[in-house]
Amino acid sequence: MAARVAIVDDHQLVALAVQSVVDGAEGLSFARHAATVDELVRRMRDADLVLLDLSLRDGSEPGENVRRLRAWGADVLVLTSGEDPFLVRSASRAEVLGIVRKSVPQQVLVAAIQAAARGELVPTTEWASALDTDPLLNGAPLSAREREVLGLYASGLVAREVATRLFISENTVNDHLRRIRSLYHRLGRPAATKVELYQRGIEDGYVPAPRRG
Repeated sequence: MAARVAIVDDHQLVALAVQSVVDGAEGLSFARHAATVDELVRRMRDADLVLLDLSLRDGSEPGENVRRLRAWGADVLVLTSGEDPFLVRSASRAEVLGIVRKSVPQQVLVAAIQAAARGELVPTTEWASALDTDPLLNGAPLSAREREVLGLYASGLVAREVATRLFISENTVNDHLRRIRSLYHRLGRPAATKVELYQRGIEDGYVPAPRRG
C-alpha cells in the first residue's frame, strides 16, 4: 500500500507543490495539508509520514512539533529553507528521519520522502552539520541552568525578570551570568556586554536568531 504523506507548512503554494510531487511519486499518496501541528493532530492519524516545515509562523518550536507528531504516531521529515542554526539544531535533537532543504532538485526530494516513508534515515549535509556543530551534543561548558539564564537574559529580560521566570534569586542569576562571561572570556570570545552575550548565544545555538516577518 502507498505510504500516506501529510505536510505541515503555512505557505499554501509550498503545500500545493509538495502535493503534486507526492501524488506523482511511486509508493506515496498525499493525505492532507495543515498550516500548524495543532491543526494536523486535531484529527485521528491519517498519515504515516509528516513533512514538517522547520519555521512555522505560529512561533512553535521545531523540537516540540516533532515530539507531538511522533506522539500522534507519524514519522517526521523536516523541510527547511535554510533557517538559523538554532531551529535546525532544535529539530536535529528530536526524533526526525532527516532534515532536507526545500530547494533540492525534485528527484532528490522524492527519493528522500520515499526513504523516510519506509522508515529509513535520510542523511543530508544540513542534518550532519547541525549534529557536528551542536554545542549541546558536543558537551558545551554551560550547564542547563546557565543556558536557560543566557537565553532569557540575552532575549531582553533583566536579571530580576530572569530570576522571577526561573524561580531563583536575582543574586543567583548574576552569579550565573558572571560564570558565563568568564567561560566565554577564557575561550577568547568577548561577552562583557548584553549585546555580546546575545551574539555568543546565537553563535552557539542557545538563543534563536531574529525571525523575519
